[in-house]
Order: sequence, then structure tokens, then C-alpha cells
Amino acid sequence: MKEVAILGIGRTKWGKYPDKTWDDLAEEAIRKALADANVDWKDIQMIFGGSEPYSGKYGLAAGSTMHIRMGTHGIPAVNSYNACATGGYALKNAQVYIAAGFCDLVLCFASGISPKGFFVPSQIREFDQTDLDTQRFRVLGQTNPTNFAFKAMRRMHLYGMTEDDLAEIKVKNSKHGASNPYARYQKVYTKEEVLNSPYVAYPLRLFEVCATSDGAAAMVLCSPEKAKQFTSKPVTLLSVGVANPDYNDPIASHGGFAHNLGNFQGDVVESRCAKVAYKEAGVGPEDLSFAEVYDLTSNLELDFYEYIGICKPGEAEKLLRDGETTIGGRMPINPSGGCGASGESSPAQALYQACELVTQMRGQGGPSQVKGAKLGLGIQRGLLDNSSCIIIKK
Repeated sequence: MKEVAILGIGRTKWGKYPDKTWDDLAEEAIRKALADANVDWKDIQMIFGGSEPYSGKYGLAAGSTMHIRMGTHGIPAVNSYNACATGGYALKNAQVYIAAGFCDLVLCFASGISPKGFFVPSQIREFDQTDLDTQRFRVLGQTNPTNFAFKAMRRMHLYGMTEDDLAEIKVKNSKHGASNPYARYQKVYTKEEVLNSPYVAYPLRLFEVCATSDGAAAMVLCSPEKAKQFTSKPVTLLSVGVANPDYNDPIASHGGFAHNLGNFQGDVVESRCAKVAYKEAGVGPEDLSFAEVYDLTSNLELDFYEYIGICKPGEAEKLLRDGETTIGGRMPINPSGGCGASGESSPAQALYQACELVTQMRGQGGPSQVKGAKLGLGIQRGLLDNSSCIIIKK
């Protein structure tokens, strides 16, 4: 795949904004990305936008909606919803359009306003009473934290993960996120504070489960030839791996039994999309400087160490305990603070990670800068096994 240049990035601060709409946040992120790229809105040749069902029908036509809001000039828009990988799929579409020569200056964005508290059926039902994910709650009683707790107990049984490990992940990521201006929670937590927070679903405690958040992120991309008009040192998008598993159960589609068992070849979808991204980029896990992974709960971070290939199954706990995944370690994970610090705006989270990769490549990570960062990876997974893995180089 032909390389694509990243000219500009923009993010809102993740949080809860009851007085704002998803398109308010999208406009803020888009304007920041355009300014960062030093590009005018009228110069954009294609829009790839994403939101989610909670944003209503205009959210599901996010690109078209923002074309009107920002000022129409006949620009085509592609609208995406791929759950937690929405931003990744939008980025993939942009990559393909530019590489194929259909256009050479495009905008990607994703934005979401999450419900209060956990994602629950009463909120989903307003959108679609036949939503199969709702049935996961009804039939199995699997709210997201309960589902993730099952995975945590499985990891305890198989690999000896402890509650102390879960707390350490939160502590590590809170230290990273404390200096991130876009993080919702900029507080450094102690292990005692984490272990004293109440259980949500054993063994996961309140401070080990990420919050639902509102936020938007945007990115301006172009061909390497076009980039020469704007900068001599653009950051480069090497690849976006997307994948689905061989086996999927819609009742357990949010990573329940299907995730725990993987598919029948023993290759879970997160591992598969990472392999696709590595192959497309022509690199391997040994080449990474750092990674942003989807730590919706603390235990999932450990799973992702293995999915992206920085260690073998069962070795993630040792990496954590040895300090290898903190800033200054061999393989820093979540220098942004991850979802633990930001919360989750599910459609925008992939682009949030991608913006962090670019920030690190530019050397603008502040106290959480990864020294000598040259190659970064961001990976996400969500509803219906939608997954994406983004690799960006300096």
C-alpha cells in the first residue's frame, strides 16, 4: 500500500458535555485539524466521517452533516459506523482513496456523545428494539463490565494475573495521562486508591473500568507529493489493518464467548488485524517504539500486549511488573493514559489514538514523550468484532 502523509490533527478534550452535540465537538476537532495542517476547508476534496447510533440519523450521516455545517462546496462525503473502530475504518477509506489517486487532500473525523453511565439496553432500545447487542444484556446478563470481568477471571486462572496487576495498570496509565491536555482524568492515582475503590464486577474495581465519554478527533491527510506544498517532514500513515474473525456470535458480539474462544483457528480478531497492519506496513512488533491499546478495563491492556505481538501469551504480566510498559521502559503502552485517562467516545477513539501517535512522532508528548519515537501502533476492537490497527511512522 502506498504511504499517506498526515498534515494535521485535532482533538477535543474528552469529557461529558451535556450542553453540546456530537457535531459541536466534530466542528471543534475539524477546525483544529485544518489549522494544524494550514489547509482551508474549501481545499478538502473528500470527507470520511463517523459517529454512532446515539447521535441519531444525522450522526449516521456524519460526513454529509459536517459538510453542510462547515460550508457546502460540492465535496463528496463517506459516512461510517464501525463501532469502536469507526475512526480506523474512516482512516482506511481515506488511505485507499489517496493511494488509488482518486484525491490527494482529505479529511477524516469521528465524534460521539456517549450515554450517561454504562451502555445499557434502555438507551439502545430507543434506536432499535431488535438490536442483537441488547439481547446480550437480556439473555446473558452481560453488561460490558461483567463481560470484561469474565475475561479478567479467565486471565487470572490461565496466567496468574492478580488484583495488584490490575491496580498497577491504572496507576501507570494515570501517570501517563496526567500531562495529556486531552485526557478527561488528569489525576495520578495511587495503588491504595485504586484497590480501595468499590468492585463493579469482580475482580474489576471502579477505577479499573473506563468511563463513557464525549469527544471528537480529526485528521487531514494527503499524498506524499501534495505534502511537499505544506511541510518537508510529514508524519506518515503506513497502514490500517482491518479484520473480522472466522466465527462470530451476535449475542456475544461484544467480545463475549467469541472473544474468549477466538475463532476456530485460535486467532482472535485483534491479533488478526494487527498482523494485517504489520504485513501492509512491512514492519513487525519488534520495530515499535510504543503502542496505544484499548484498555476499556485494566485486564484488556494485558491481553492487547499479546495480541500485538510484543510478548507471548502468558508473558504480559511480567512486562508490566518489570516496568517495561511505562514511559522509559522498553515498550511504553498508552503514553496518552489510554481509555483509563480519557474515557471512551467509542466512534472517535481510533482517531484519538492516531492523533496521539502523530503527537509522539512530532516530539510533542511533553512529560509523557516516548524518547526517540519512530514507529507507533494504535489498536481498537468493538461491537460486532469491528477492529482496526493503525501504524504510523516519523
